[in-house]
Amino acid sequence: MNFDRRSFLKTSLAGAAMVTAGGTVSAANSLDKLSGGKTSKAQLNISFQEGIAPGDSLKKKLDFMEKHGVVGFEPGGRGLKGRVKEIKDALRGRAIKVSAICAGFDGFILSTDPAIRKQCRDTMNEIIGAAGELGSVGVIIVPAFNSQTPAMPHTQGTRDFLCEQFHEMGDFARQHGTTVIFEPLNRKEAFYLRQVADAASICRDIDNPGVRCMGDFWHMTWEETSDAGAFLSAGRYLEHVHIASRKRRSMPGEDGEADTYVEGFKALKFLGYDKYVSFECGCQGDRNVVVPQALELLRKQWKEG
Repeated sequence: MNFDRRSFLKTSLAGAAMVTAGGTVSAANSLDKLSGGKTSKAQLNISFQEGIAPGDSLKKKLDFMEKHGVVGFEPGGRGLKGRVKEIKDALRGRAIKVSAICAGFDGFILSTDPAIRKQCRDTMNEIIGAAGELGSVGVIIVPAFNSQTPAMPHTQGTRDFLCEQFHEMGDFARQHGTTVIFEPLNRKEAFYLRQVADAASICRDIDNPGVRCMGDFWHMTWEETSDAGAFLSAGRYLEHVHIASRKRRSMPGEDGEADTYVEGFKALKFLGYDKYVSFECGCQGDRNVVVPQALELLRKQWKEG
């Protein structure tokens, strides 16, 4: 049998594009759309976590962000309730909004200890309330890190428990005008929830508008066979995206040719993604030089996608 690699790749990509959490599209036109189609809704809204921009104060960081066209700010969740006024005041009059809130909760939801699970729920509720006040798209949460023990076994019963807990958390988030966002991690960091499709399938089963998921290009580097396939698997449940260089988790571009995001950007355009792509990374060089270069790279690759 003659193996035609090009035909195989075309068929595989078309098949991946057929299935999204929001429904199906025909294989005949999906490849064309993914390769070059654009939607009027899709746009690259770049966000920074608090440590990304240079500056020794929040004001200076936001000044830098605004100067370089960054429109989202992703603060950490720890102590967020006490920072709501500070952040609101700092953003007043600026073209920057709060994107997601990065974790900051205590405990973990898959603990076998009810007291630790309650600690997670209580601190998450506090962060969710603050996120709602700030107009955030959602609060990022990981069900369990590898270092968190003892944890529930990886069984159907655990999955059912997780869905039940997050249905309640999703209802609470909706009451505050925000969401909770599952973040899949690579296997070195988390045993549970490592691929975007896994997170999306849990969102589908919970079926609550207050529960969504995200993709992180860094974790996807190690866990996904395709950036496009990962994002397409999330479909309408995709609420947030993290980005970093693909070898050292530094600024995009600091790992040279490895730092390509075009395939993933094509899928985001296909989905009409108009939320945030947020920097979560370190930096090897001078931030005043490297960060603008990273922004230029992402904008260039978005146009290519």
